[in-house]
Amino acid sequence: MLRRVVIVALPGVQPLDVTGPAEVLAYAERMSPGAYAIEVVSPGGAALDTGSGYALAPAGALEDVRGPLDTLIVAGGAGARHAAPAVVEQVRRLAARTRRMASVCTGAFVLAEAGLLDGRRATTHWAHCDDLRRRRPAVHVDPDPIFVFDGPVRTSAGVTAGMDLSLALVEEDLGAPVSLAVARVLVLFVKRPGGQSQFSAQLAAQSADRAPLRELQAWMADHLDADLSVPALAQRTSMSERNFARAFKREAGMTPAAYVEALRVERARLTLESTAAPVEAVARQCGFGTVETLRRAFARRLGVSPAAYRSRFAA
Repeated sequence: MLRRVVIVALPGVQPLDVTGPAEVLAYAERMSPGAYAIEVVSPGGAALDTGSGYALAPAGALEDVRGPLDTLIVAGGAGARHAAPAVVEQVRRLAARTRRMASVCTGAFVLAEAGLLDGRRATTHWAHCDDLRRRRPAVHVDPDPIFVFDGPVRTSAGVTAGMDLSLALVEEDLGAPVSLAVARVLVLFVKRPGGQSQFSAQLAAQSADRAPLRELQAWMADHLDADLSVPALAQRTSMSERNFARAFKREAGMTPAAYVEALRVERARLTLESTAAPVEAVARQCGFGTVETLRRAFARRLGVSPAAYRSRFAA
């Protein structure tokens, strides 16, 4: 089954938002001939300056796209956040005759302006989530995942997340073995699940201003199997529980409990990917205590069970 894929690139495009998904789909086509026909288009078919020392020369004009589509992908970049009404209307026109729509990075702004994300959960680059939420209140913006599937719409976080999204599309169309084979050919370290955070736990949190809390953050990462409750952590910093909880949230940007869970899930995820340790052992090593506690944390943060995560993403 030949799937026609149109990638829309706009002025100020982030080039990897185009070339990343295009390469993933092109390699899938080489492995499964007849799977995809890929077209990159721009307004008027104009070449686009990328700001990276070269220009992208699309294969055709956005206005000239005719006939049914399988997948419509809108790439991100400065132009996507401020797309002209005519561009938004063209995307709305194409969306009406495509099986599924997708955006990479700030390409979500175009889908949102076209009304295609109203009432749906979506994501975009972390730096622009608040702006998208302000401009389109009807969109349920989730700033954490690297990509989100909601009905016929798929949205991804910034830049390289477009490749993760594209691998998920390949898996949806052609199966997990082909998707994994493409990831290996492109030397991607791991095919990340959509629920994975845009940041590691330590990048997602702020570094505390005060030295005692900053040192505590470093200690926590190395002692995930220790007692990391608020009373125990407050005692380590010689603070009252109430003052500690308030200070930590103010300086780290999240509660101690949320920070601890994020650290433990990240360590468990990496352990499941890189070792054959039983899930029970992973739960103990990472401080969850029981498999059920680990399972609940994975469901909240990654949307999959530990066993399902390992079966799909282990090396």
